[in-house]
Amino acid sequence: MKLNEIQDLIKFVAKSGVSEVELETQDIKIVIKTTNGKSGKDAPVVYQQAMPVVQAAPAVTVAAAPAAETKAPDTKPAPATESANTTIIRSPMIGTFYRSPGPDKPMFVNVGDEIKPGKVICIIEAMKLFNEIESEISGRIVKILVDDASPVEYDQPLFLVELA
Repeated sequence: MKLNEIQDLIKFVAKSGVSEVELETQDIKIVIKTTNGKSGKDAPVVYQQAMPVVQAAPAVTVAAAPAAETKAPDTKPAPATESANTTIIRSPMIGTFYRSPGPDKPMFVNVGDEIKPGKVICIIEAMKLFNEIESEISGRIVKILVDDASPVEYDQPLFLVELA
């Protein structure tokens, strides 16, 4: 099964509202589990072929690849905590975090920017695929918690957002 077929299957499952799908062939076994709660977080998708296991989040889109790494001096990794009027946007997958679509392109968001659901806020590169990460909430970026072009883990805090 090709990677684009797996991505299509993930998108289909995410849109269908099914909570779990299992597909097994001679070569691979794929288990896709999603949550239908209001937490805003999707359960990881597990892809197994022999020994390796890869995790990804459903419903991500592929974007053009940044030509080279860019550095942003205004961001520092720091612990962040949620409060009554703030929330944390977390990484839906393991990969490399990029704040812009390319080295000569403007940043998707900066501190103080207003965001709305559907606005692209960053790119996470995973296995040579560049996935646009969209906001699921409305608010204002208070802090960017990850340096540009740095590796991120699944569920790692990326942005601290003051809710609108």
